[in-house]
Amino acid sequence: MNYYSLNKKAPIASFKEAVVKGLAPDRGLYFPKSITPLPKDFFENLEHLSNAEIAYETIKQFILPEIPEAELKKIVEETLSFEFPIVQLNEKISTLELFHGPTMAFKDVGARFMARCLGYFNKNNSQEITVLVATSGDTGGAVANGFLGVKGVNVVILYPSGKVSDIQEKQLTTLGQNITALEVDGVFDDCQDMVKRAFLDEELTSKMQLTSANSINVARWLPQMFYFMFAYKQLKKKFKNIVFSVPSGNFGNICAGMMAQQLGLPIKHFVASNNKNNVVTEYLKTKNYNPKPSVQTISNAMDVGNPSNFVRIQEIYKNDFGLLQNNLSSYSFSDAETKKAMLEIYKDFNYVADPHGAVGYLGAKAFLKTNPEHHCVFLETAHPTKFLDVVEEVIQSKVELPEQIQSVMNKQKTSIKIKDYSELKTFLKSNH
Repeated sequence: MNYYSLNKKAPIASFKEAVVKGLAPDRGLYFPKSITPLPKDFFENLEHLSNAEIAYETIKQFILPEIPEAELKKIVEETLSFEFPIVQLNEKISTLELFHGPTMAFKDVGARFMARCLGYFNKNNSQEITVLVATSGDTGGAVANGFLGVKGVNVVILYPSGKVSDIQEKQLTTLGQNITALEVDGVFDDCQDMVKRAFLDEELTSKMQLTSANSINVARWLPQMFYFMFAYKQLKKKFKNIVFSVPSGNFGNICAGMMAQQLGLPIKHFVASNNKNNVVTEYLKTKNYNPKPSVQTISNAMDVGNPSNFVRIQEIYKNDFGLLQNNLSSYSFSDAETKKAMLEIYKDFNYVADPHGAVGYLGAKAFLKTNPEHHCVFLETAHPTKFLDVVEEVIQSKVELPEQIQSVMNKQKTSIKIKDYSELKTFLKSNH
């Protein structure tokens, strides 16, 4: 499969080049040259296939033959070493739990898949690759865990100081080995801007191989299609009109769902559930796409003022606003509404949701108000204990810490504080 830059001013790239570069030389995101729908009987027989078989069939056209079939199947098997259960709350709403991986966040799948692809491409390469990644919360921990100990790959994670939860911070600052955490005096958008700037800095890129593990990277983004396939497999016999409500920050997850739909997955509609960072909600109301500085909320992984993956969504719909509007609704909710929803879910369904899941639940309810004939699945993207302060304060009850969280709680945080791009550049040059 070949990939082109959405800025249309860079050479066509192979899967390997797209993964290793992360961002195209013209600053554009890579997008596959073609999308071939899967046969109808694949979806009709989903429940007879294992998750690994479904994932392999879903992703193979985007990767073969650059990673051979046997190797790709092995990567898929290793990536999917945990479950993706659906919990039905009532006749209208279910949640898809994406937090059963090692760092208890949905990003474990993409990070593990990408780490294994990069490990495969780099196994006979003497040049080290530096994975540079910005995180607003869960990406950092998932990438750190996924790449830990991968030969020939160093990982540098930028995160906004004081704007990720304590557990999220522990997950990305306590691993050591080939992982370094840079604590940035600023917000997530500052971290993301620094990362993008580093990719375009010829003084750096002429001396070192930089790539990204944010959802801008095709190997981090495309495996997120799997979740939607797994959810459909579990629900197809029960419900006809299935809709997904996706808590949305950088829009990689919902964009992957739309890719699964392009492959033929029979999904009726998507709901982008925003917190107060609501650029897309406003765009669908006004046709005016107006990125703005991010604001801090209790659903911090969605605190993104300029979502990178929205250009991919526009590409899927050929920049046709009407087509996009038919397939995507978007709603925005305040922290107060989010807390109220967390309490409601706990009291009505005896279910503990994290703040991001609660935003997804609110989006599902808003959509169902005017579309009652649908069944809406909201994505529970991270384990509630990753946001312990907020969750316990809202539900007025103690939440038991799972083993994955307990294992990092008492570890020593190690981070390097930086203020601006020049300090990032100095760090990268001196550590190359």
